[in-house]
Amino acid sequence: MAKVLVSNLISLDGYIEGPNGEFDWPVVEEEFFRYAESMLQSADVLLFGRKTYEMMAAHWPTERAIADDPVIAGKMNGLPKIVFSTTLKKADWQNTILMGENIEGEIFKLKEKPGKDIVILGSGSIVSQLTQANLIDEYRIIVNPVILGGGKPEFTGHIDRKHLKLTNVKQFKSGVVILYYQPIK
Repeated sequence: MAKVLVSNLISLDGYIEGPNGEFDWPVVEEEFFRYAESMLQSADVLLFGRKTYEMMAAHWPTERAIADDPVIAGKMNGLPKIVFSTTLKKADWQNTILMGENIEGEIFKLKEKPGKDIVILGSGSIVSQLTQANLIDEYRIIVNPVILGGGKPEFTGHIDRKHLKLTNVKQFKSGVVILYYQPIK
């Protein structure tokens, strides 16, 4: 059975993007890229909401991204991707399927299949919806040493209280810390 995991960058004050939607603040250096490579090696499918999908699709297929980090670009471009959106009309990034309805049902079906991890990158509204539906198996919260003072929080909308167990912590020389949590069921 596949696991659904969230791997999201957040600021120290809990935001996944700045007050004006900016995403220029994450600390991405050698240790972060090695983490990303390892995480992508354990994935069979990547899940996105529209906004994160558009950002990733504009970056990873470019010649610059492929030249700068061919391993991560190869995985990002090569892995199957599902983008959940009711407003996006087409998804041109290679290996992408566009789905507009029944997110929870589709994730439940994916989890039933054997295979590697199903990874959600960014996509706060999808993370929130799947958290409420108890469909997330692991949260990897990548805390960056920056305070944004406002922006979009990791979780939005109504979510019932969820108790989590800390299973691992990784600290990078840059001050970035990855907190690994699993739901207590």
